[in-house]
Amino acid sequence: MFLGAPVGTRTLNQLIKSQLLYQLSYRGASSGGQPATPVGFVNSRRAGSHPPCVGTRFGNTFRVTDNFQPRDPQKFEAALRRFDAVNARDPHREDGQPRELLYAQRLEKWVLKLCPQASEPLRLAARCQHLCRWQIPRGAYPMTRAGYLKWRADLKKFHAQKATEILREVGYDEATIRRVQDLNLKKNFPADPECRALEDALCLVFLEFQFADLAARTADDKLINALQKTWAKMSDAARAEALKLNYGPRERDLLDRALNG
Repeated sequence: MFLGAPVGTRTLNQLIKSQLLYQLSYRGASSGGQPATPVGFVNSRRAGSHPPCVGTRFGNTFRVTDNFQPRDPQKFEAALRRFDAVNARDPHREDGQPRELLYAQRLEKWVLKLCPQASEPLRLAARCQHLCRWQIPRGAYPMTRAGYLKWRADLKKFHAQKATEILREVGYDEATIRRVQDLNLKKNFPADPECRALEDALCLVFLEFQFADLAARTADDKLINALQKTWAKMSDAARAEALKLNYGPRERDLLDRALNG
């Protein structure tokens, strides 16, 4: 079984109940309690079961905190404005907005939901993860697996370099720039908690906003394989969030099959 545990013919509803039991098995952080033994959680011993951000307890209600204070607010806001201005040039549209601008907003929202105390570099990395992505189209590479992997590798380097240029121009120090680069390039994943939080957010953006479109034009076996690989990269907290998302009948069926196949 993909999940490493005998889940039989569990449906998404059964998995959701299992995840809720897992969350309820944690005593609130406000009371200073320690996590109890997870109840009924599938694959809790596997890699990726730890929370994606140090100090964040996922049994509590998630919310975006408003107490973040960057070291230099003007510099931080300048970087975000530059990132957004660049992504606003994306000629592709989704929901009436430039696609990569919308993607950055969605990614940042998930990062902050999973990790309310996200550091300044993590917040910057979320807003520039796909910077200028449209400039290197998939069609510029061979339509093979090797071509796909080369495209993805080149994209990561391209995004990191574009972000580096902007961060230097607005005056960020080299240590912060290197940290943002490391997050963009997913270095030290999954050991780095913030890198894991960013990867979790990327997976959740895919499941929430891109899964249905991909399902409409992809063969079942390929999509199930992709879902299993996505699920394997996600932390327990991100999986719990994924199971709460609203899926159409086809997407729900595919996810059921991926998790039980």
